Amino acid sequence: MLEQRIQQQFFEGADLQYQTAESLARPIALAAGAVVDALTAGSKLLLCGTGAAGELARHTAALLVGGFERERPPLAAIAIRPEPRSVQALGLPGDLLLLVDAAGGELDACMATVRAAQGKDMTVVLVLGSSSDGLRETLAETDLSITVPHERTSRVLESQLLVLHALIDAVEAQLMGDPE
Repeated sequence: MLEQRIQQQFFEGADLQYQTAESLARPIALAAGAVVDALTAGSKLLLCGTGAAGELARHTAALLVGGFERERPPLAAIAIRPEPRSVQALGLPGDLLLLVDAAGGELDACMATVRAAQGKDMTVVLVLGSSSDGLRETLAETDLSITVPHERTSRVLESQLLVLHALIDAVEAQLMGDPE
């Protein structure tokens, strides 16, 4: 009984990833383009998230700086707290804010952080779950959203990790070419 329950966790996660692969590929590619544009212009990435998604943002920043699956120069990425003051202190025009939110928590703080980035002429990329849809209303025309269409936070976080790894891989491929 317990083993079947555990197996079901794997099946649900795999099903969600399989079902969303096609619909998320384009937004991830667009986000990768925005990241590459910022980096090649000499700008930096500010990454933040709420709750467990904050750990995903820090993980992503570490991979951007330290390297993902191959050797390359470090990329300018900083993990910050999801608050306007961090963006006001560190953000510059042309920088990119990547905000990860899985469960729709701290909506007011996230909205204020997005608005602070927009006020500094930064591009915003949101990586969200279905519960975070309220954040999308803050986006400007040049901003992007990648939404994992699921309500269960654990499934969203699993998929967001894959989304962020795919994003880094796409950025590396654009900056350094396909290694194959």
